[in-house]
Amino acid sequence: MQKFHSNGKLLLTGEYVVLKGATALAIPTKYGQSLEVDFSEKKEIYWKSYDENGSVWFEDYFDLKNLEVSKNRNNISKTLSKILCEARKLNPTFLLEQNGFNVKTKLDFPRNWGLGTSSTLINNIAQWAGVDGFALLANSFGGSGYDIAAAQNDTPILYELKNGNPEYRKIHLPWDFTRSLFFVHLNKKQDSKKEVTRFKKTSVDKKVLQRISDISNKLLVCYSLSDFEKLMNVHEEIISKNIKLPTIKEQLFSDYSRAIKSLGAWGGDFVLATGEENEMDYFKEKGFGTIIPFGEMMKQ
Repeated sequence: MQKFHSNGKLLLTGEYVVLKGATALAIPTKYGQSLEVDFSEKKEIYWKSYDENGSVWFEDYFDLKNLEVSKNRNNISKTLSKILCEARKLNPTFLLEQNGFNVKTKLDFPRNWGLGTSSTLINNIAQWAGVDGFALLANSFGGSGYDIAAAQNDTPILYELKNGNPEYRKIHLPWDFTRSLFFVHLNKKQDSKKEVTRFKKTSVDKKVLQRISDISNKLLVCYSLSDFEKLMNVHEEIISKNIKLPTIKEQLFSDYSRAIKSLGAWGGDFVLATGEENEMDYFKEKGFGTIIPFGEMMKQ
């Protein structure tokens, strides 16, 4: 049996503009996804995916020769078939053995959390196939690739695309105020693939990219919560102006006294909120009950 695991991710800065070359700050999460592969006497791939509660949320069969769906042909099956086919293009010997396979994936987090159901799967398949995770992402889902970097590393990273090529470095966050940082889930999933496609068609001034990159770098020497909040607020204003959407604070939490920052594709998944633990009651009273402290989210 072969076993693989990849970390989930959260993008703290650089959402959207990381696609245009801005430097972004990302963290790997304690939550991720595993993939187990075992041999089978049946000459096919039997795929079974489990959620965080151990319940099967996806199940299908794939033909070993062409990696096409042999049973259900739903959108998830078609997407998985495409990823497997792209992995074989990168490694022509992948899945050409005479025997079949039983494959099991297991998520550590609810699928609507937006921590990387797709990116952790792609990175796991890349490990299994012995191919480059960034190349497999580019050939299947697309995106900046920061999520693949987070999947592969157990520390925060500064990430950027240079001439379309992923570059990143591991970093240390000097924040001693993480007890005042919380991730609040907005009770819905955002379609990041759709947002990536939309944003790629827009143009962004180089000065905007530089301002966001500066914020990402300033966070590495940010030692107070008040300075952190100022940087988050400026970041929100810049992105809001460029994607022509009001900030999430303006939309949902205008009377909250502290800072709130959108993460990833705006409108869903998690936001980052500053405040003390008792101040999180504000969000609970508004119906947002999934609140995770920073220290419980980031892998460290």
